[in-house]
Amino acid sequence: MPRPRKLRFVQGRPIVEAFIPDRVPPWGKNEVVLPIEGLEAIRLSDFQGLDQKTAAKMMNVSRQTFGRVLAEARAVVADALVMGKVLRIEGGHFDMPPRRGRRRRGWW
Repeated sequence: MPRPRKLRFVQGRPIVEAFIPDRVPPWGKNEVVLPIEGLEAIRLSDFQGLDQKTAAKMMNVSRQTFGRVLAEARAVVADALVMGKVLRIEGGHFDMPPRRGRRRRGWW
């Protein structure tokens, strides 16, 4: 029996749920799914420019796991861009990290 998968932390849900090409390729409309933790890995590494060790700590996974999640996410994005596929961002195995500090009481 495999070991249970550890939840990966993401900072929030994606702003958009899909990217759709403006033209349908000659071979038809296909789609690929990018898990939310894959988007988070791309955001931390490529968008924010964090090193893998720091990004892995933020996602609550090992550096090796982060590298694997990032490589899989990049492959999905590349497939969608090169082949003209719809890129859906959904699913995965993630959780929001616990908030630090205490919430203020009263008026927000």
